[in-house]
Amino acid sequence: MEARVGGVVVDGGQRAFNTAHGTVVDVSARKFLQPSQQQNQSHQSLNAPQRPFNHQKSQIGAVQQLLAGGIAGAFSKTCTAPLARLTILFQVQGMHSDVATLSKTSIWREASRIVNEEGFRAFWKGNLVTIAHRLPYSSVSFYAYERYKNLLQSVMGLENHNISTSAGSCVHFVGGGLAGITAASATYPLDLVRTRLAAQRQTMYYKGIWHSFNTICREEGFLGLYKGLGVTLLVVGPSIAISFSVYESLRSFWQSQRPNDSNVMVSLACGSLSGIASSTATFPLDLVRRRMQLEGAGGRARVYNTGLFGTLGHIVRSEGLRGLYRGILPEYSKVVPGVGIAFMTYETLKMLLSSISTTN
Repeated sequence: MEARVGGVVVDGGQRAFNTAHGTVVDVSARKFLQPSQQQNQSHQSLNAPQRPFNHQKSQIGAVQQLLAGGIAGAFSKTCTAPLARLTILFQVQGMHSDVATLSKTSIWREASRIVNEEGFRAFWKGNLVTIAHRLPYSSVSFYAYERYKNLLQSVMGLENHNISTSAGSCVHFVGGGLAGITAASATYPLDLVRTRLAAQRQTMYYKGIWHSFNTICREEGFLGLYKGLGVTLLVVGPSIAISFSVYESLRSFWQSQRPNDSNVMVSLACGSLSGIASSTATFPLDLVRRRMQLEGAGGRARVYNTGLFGTLGHIVRSEGLRGLYRGILPEYSKVVPGVGIAFMTYETLKMLLSSISTTN
């Protein structure tokens, strides 16, 4: 995900950038050059080292990269907070509810219940801790992805060569997975607290971020803050890996076919499609991790005592295969705009911050 500053640069691009002098020589303008100029340029281009477009880095520092990633994630989550809460409520319905009543639920009915019983602001219940979680999570995720990607390219000896499609996809997939695992491990307690706050209905057992931390540590011990971490890493690693690799592949293909399209719209569309792909592939594991995060919450008895595979089996036996995809519709409604907004905001902020640092 390289930001392009000073002009649009696409893979297999059709413009030549003279970065030393900041000028652009378009193919259609070459006929106006003098023969001597053409010969000089041809001689220089033959002697100059050829660097592929996909290795041109935007001039942006680590702090700016962290800032861009954090703001992108927080803004995206705030925009889609109502759908995110609906997804969580659907995912945990089978834990303490009569399975026979689950068929009566729908997105519209649950949304109406929230408005009538809790008020419209309840759609953003837990959003403060979501932002507190998403700022560092997205910052670490985007920043770590860029670092892992550069490291993998260096290890594989790809930094000064054209990257094949298969090698590029491998770099994006592995780099994205490692970035997701790094970010999730660093910010997991906030994710658990956010889930518990968002899953509450009328009874407010947890009254805020600090009260949640204190209550969990007092009742479940410090390790209670990391309940479900193992399955979370199994979800987040592949999810981020799929998201980044699909995004990079789609964006590269799109720009090769339609190089004049807006970078912002390309990022939005490709980000949305990558979100659908990653959510579809990892949703059952995400549902299990949500339920494991809520084990023992509010003093309730434990429901699942057999680990990841035992929990999957329990859900299938009690709710059927459909139970593994409970809440997938609000999830789709959330990730289509959410992931698209995150990638679009990140790319835009990178270009903005890069242009500011260049002028300074």
